[in-house]
Amino acid sequence: MAQVTHFFAGANSGDGFQNLFSEIVDLEDTYDLMVLKGGPGVGKNTFMREIGRTMEDAGTPVEYLWCSGDPDSLDGVVLPELRCAVVDGTAPHIIEPKYPAAVDRYVDLGRFYDLTAAKAAAEEVKAHTHAYKAAYARAYHNLKAARQVELDAVAAVRKTFDRERADRRTAGIITRELRRRGGEEGRTTRRFLGSITHKGYIWRFDSVDALCPKVYELADSWELAGEMLARLHRAAADSGWNTIICCAPEQPDRIEHLLIPGLGLAFVTSRSGMEYGQKPFRRVRLDAMAEPEGKARLRFQTRMAALLREEGVAALKDAKASHDKLEAVYNPYVDFDGVRTLAALEAGRLLSWLG
Repeated sequence: MAQVTHFFAGANSGDGFQNLFSEIVDLEDTYDLMVLKGGPGVGKNTFMREIGRTMEDAGTPVEYLWCSGDPDSLDGVVLPELRCAVVDGTAPHIIEPKYPAAVDRYVDLGRFYDLTAAKAAAEEVKAHTHAYKAAYARAYHNLKAARQVELDAVAAVRKTFDRERADRRTAGIITRELRRRGGEEGRTTRRFLGSITHKGYIWRFDSVDALCPKVYELADSWELAGEMLARLHRAAADSGWNTIICCAPEQPDRIEHLLIPGLGLAFVTSRSGMEYGQKPFRRVRLDAMAEPEGKARLRFQTRMAALLREEGVAALKDAKASHDKLEAVYNPYVDFDGVRTLAALEAGRLLSWLG
């Protein structure tokens, strides 16, 4: 069976939409990147699912990148062994070819709209577009407020964190687990393991288990793991191992999970709302390395942040409902048979490149 993994290239946060789309592939080492263009309801998800299904059937590894706006829809499909990918290149993650045709290229699905019918529905399209954008603005306002409350609590706990103890534990793990591979520095890929969505938080720990049978679970309620994970990542890369760092949606420069597939080794952060849920190889209790005062206040701040995030999720649900209505306007005017035919043509092209 083909190895299948699931990540996100975008995430919702208190700072708005967090975007890793420019890092989905390394264009200097990519053979073919299809950039899908076309508006709502035109069949981008249909096209990408067809590509993914065909390549899974062919037995080649497939990485699915899901949409934080609708975690049942795709934003991209990566085929690492072929050095090929297909991505949604429309807002809010616009992508333009850097090496047109030679490496990356447009695939225009807009051709499958019935132009005359779509223009007749212009006022309905405008209304639903305005509604879903306004809902996203509300969502991000609530997520920002939640984050501000959360950061106060995190700062208070960090003051009492025993960094020396954590450093000793990290050094022991490096010595025990990160043997040198030799050769060049390992390559780093950045992804989100999940995001807050209209369904609440969704985390794809199934990808961790698919790639890494040995998992260290870092019990961390207060964002204490970042320094440990950064140090582990640096040691792994310096030792020649390729890594996948899963960024924190609220702070993409902070590592939240680290995967080292070549060693079958992962380090995952686990907390309320982001529980790993499986039996780990080892559990590192970072929470036990802090002794915060004012625990009643911390509990209050945690509840407040959770309530504000619930409001954010409610707004994301409104955005999803409005976007569904928008797609419903377009769907009758889309030639989905044409979309599937084009997807089959492109899938056949990919199959021809299999070694």
